[in-house]
Amino acid sequence: MTAKHLELGRAGEETAVRYLARLGWTILARNVTSPSGELDIVARDGRELVVVEVRTRSAGWMQRGEESVGPKKLVRLVREGSRYVNAAGWTGPWRIDIVSVTVRDGAEPEVERFEDVTDGRIGR
Repeated sequence: MTAKHLELGRAGEETAVRYLARLGWTILARNVTSPSGELDIVARDGRELVVVEVRTRSAGWMQRGEESVGPKKLVRLVREGSRYVNAAGWTGPWRIDIVSVTVRDGAEPEVERFEDVTDGRIGR
């Protein structure tokens, strides 16, 4: 990845953290890595633990951020989320959300959240 691409991704994650904090969420961890993957953000939304995948795009990309999370990525998110939940000893409900950040020159980033992208198939 290019330095500019990495910088855009980091800026998107910072934007997502600020957005979630404004919603009243508690950020528990960021950039949780394992030998087989990474979780961008782990947070609490009330009584639920939420694994948050952040997708950042510059305005004008053909594919929106949330559209770039395909079946293979979802499988990895479920696997890594399960690993985190088990290691943390979490026994409550958990889910996976996507936060899509679109960056435009000279304007505030646009943030959209897509809740429970596995439609309740995990963590209940």
